[in-house]
Amino acid sequence: MTHEEALALLALPQEQAVREILALAGKAALWEQSQAKASHDEPSPTQPSGMTPPYKKAAKRKKNRKPGQKKGHAGQRRPRPDHIDGTPVHRLECCPDCGHTLGDACREHHRTIEDIPPVTPQVHRHLIKGSWCSHCRKVVTPRVTDALPRATLGLNVVIYSAWLHYLLGVSVGNISRLLLIGYAFKVSPGGLTQAWANLAAQLEPYYQQIEQQVREAGVLHADETGWRVNGVTHWLWAFCSESLCYYLIDRRRSSAVVARVLGEIFDGILITDFYGAYNLVEAWAKQRCFFHLFTELLKVDKRNDHPPWHAFRRRLSRLLKDAMRLNNQRMKLDDTVFERRKHRINQRLDQLIADPYDDDDARRLAKRLKNFRGELLTFLDHEGVPPTNNLAEQQMRKPVVARKVCQQNRSDRGAKTHAILLSIFRTAELQGQQPVDYAIALTKAAIAGEPLQFTPESSMKEAA
Repeated sequence: MTHEEALALLALPQEQAVREILALAGKAALWEQSQAKASHDEPSPTQPSGMTPPYKKAAKRKKNRKPGQKKGHAGQRRPRPDHIDGTPVHRLECCPDCGHTLGDACREHHRTIEDIPPVTPQVHRHLIKGSWCSHCRKVVTPRVTDALPRATLGLNVVIYSAWLHYLLGVSVGNISRLLLIGYAFKVSPGGLTQAWANLAAQLEPYYQQIEQQVREAGVLHADETGWRVNGVTHWLWAFCSESLCYYLIDRRRSSAVVARVLGEIFDGILITDFYGAYNLVEAWAKQRCFFHLFTELLKVDKRNDHPPWHAFRRRLSRLLKDAMRLNNQRMKLDDTVFERRKHRINQRLDQLIADPYDDDDARRLAKRLKNFRGELLTFLDHEGVPPTNNLAEQQMRKPVVARKVCQQNRSDRGAKTHAILLSIFRTAELQGQQPVDYAIALTKAAIAGEPLQFTPESSMKEAA
């Protein structure tokens, strides 16, 4: 309201002036309520991203990056085929413009085309012959490894469709349509779901092997995200190294899940975010993710513009970046120089924690740094340990994409199937294997009673 409008309001008769003032007071109260609701709906900086509904998240700003390779880099193109299956000849008998009869060709050129031929499903009737064993005193028969026990669907279609669903996130209904249209293979969504559950039961021993090897890993990353089982909130946990990935879907989001997978004492370096579930598990060493600290700084910047906060923010951001830069230069520096700079970074961190602050956010983050002081610069003490938890975040990307399409799981059995098959496929990818072929080899070995161990990463590199 302007000064002139206020004078005009005072010049009105008393009753009319009272009505106008009460109407303005009502509008002011409604505005204050809307502001209070907006501030109440704003998530806390410490709230996990998975707890915020997607419609409340701010849209990400798109980067104006030009398509294609960077300047000075070689271009990318589809490689030429290494073989030719056929050479069809194309020749005109008459001119397409005037219809005049043409003579012999005067020139020619080649055009290479790659395509998928029409696929017809193959049906085999296996003849299984039994033989009498005089030693065991019974008839023995060979095991058929082309399909699961008592199943009519072959391993190729079952594992290929499971790979599409659990790793790529294609819905069950769309997979059924894809098999029908692309391969003339008719199978219902319910039939696929049952086949995947039986497949997971066969591969469960290898799933347990992954869990055991994850427990023995030297450097391990861990993360969790929200999941739904029949509409009830669960959590998808990921424990991964450079060559292994173990997924687990559990109702709890607590330290009991971490202790169940890693035990009460983990004899390795555990890299996580700042979630409290990882605090109660003892480890040889721990590294907290720097990226989550940078994300915290960005969140506070949106609502705190006080100079004391910006002063603290600059000091912390510069310290984190200097520590990461020193880690990247480790191989180029002399050991004495590296140790001296590392000691200086530790001193700066101790000073940052000890200083008093007038800003509430600065005090809160300084308290967090103090609580996790021994788990912030572990990567400087051990070569090969990253300062971020990016590996676990990357393992969460494909399940998160699938979460938006497949609506997670409808039963505990489906959740267990999802965890087993996702672990098998993702571990195969991390080890440089083709997921479908490797899962087929594992399943055939399980049916034949010949367990196949996962190939260690070092052995694969030597074989290559």
